[in-house]
Amino acid sequence: MSWIADAPQAERIGMTMGKRAFDITFALLLLLPLSVVIVMVAVILLATQGRPLFYVAPRMRAPGEQFSLLKFRTMLREERDSGATGAHKHWRITPVGRFLRRTRIDELPQLFNILRGDMSFVGPRPPLREYVERFPMLYAQVLKNRPGVTGLATMIYHAHEDRIMANCKTAAATEAAYYRRCLPTKLRLDLIYQRRRSLRVDLWIICHTVMTVLIPNWQGRGRRRLPSPRMPVQPAVSREPAVRPEPFVPQNAAREPVPVRIAAE
Repeated sequence: MSWIADAPQAERIGMTMGKRAFDITFALLLLLPLSVVIVMVAVILLATQGRPLFYVAPRMRAPGEQFSLLKFRTMLREERDSGATGAHKHWRITPVGRFLRRTRIDELPQLFNILRGDMSFVGPRPPLREYVERFPMLYAQVLKNRPGVTGLATMIYHAHEDRIMANCKTAAATEAAYYRRCLPTKLRLDLIYQRRRSLRVDLWIICHTVMTVLIPNWQGRGRRRLPSPRMPVQPAVSREPAVRPEPFVPQNAAREPVPVRIAAE
C-alpha cells in the first residue's frame, strides 16, 4: 500500500518503522468502531451547518513539505476572518462545534492523515508554513518528528493555552498572546519530546490524552497517577538554553514586524 512507508522513506519522514507500523495498526483498529461516530457526526453537521463538513487547512509535515490537515468544521464560515480563535471569535463556534472541540471529536478525520503518512498519533502539532519559514532552525529540529494528533506540548499546555486565548478580546491581542506566549512554550516542549521520544513515552502521552478527554479536570490528577517515563518536564524546560524566548525576537526587530497569519480553527 502506498501509505506504508519502507525503511528509507520512514526515516525521511521523521519516524521509525516501528512507529509507522504502530500508527497504521492503531488507526485501522480505531476506524472500525469510530467509523460509525464519524458518519453520525457528518450527518449531524450536514443537517445543522451544511457544507463543507470538513475544515481543510494547509500545514507543514516537514520543512518544505505541505499537506492538508482534516478536521470536522466547528465554526461558521467567514471568508474575511482569520487568526487564532480567541474570545473575540467565539461567536463563530457553533453549538455542535463547541461539543466537538471539547471532546476532540473534531479531530477524528485526522485518522486518514495518519494512514496517509502525513501525521502520527504523537508528535508536535502541525505548524503553519509561516512559522517554519520564520524559525527554520527550530522547526528543522522539531519536524524531525512527524506532526501528531496529540503530543507532549498538547498534553501539558493545551488547557493553559485555551485560558490565555479566552482572555483575548481582539484579533491583535489574540495574535500577540499566541505568538509571544504560547508558541515559544510549545516549541520548547516539542524539542524535549524530540530528544526523549520512544514507544513508552508515546503510549504515556496517548493514555493521558484519552483520560483528559474522558474525565473532566483529570489533567492535574493524571500526571501523579501515570508513571513518568524518565521525563522530568519542568526541570527540562528551565534548563533549555538553546530555546529560550530570545530566539523568537526577529533580528530585524527594529523594523516593522512581519505579520503572521494563524489558522482560523
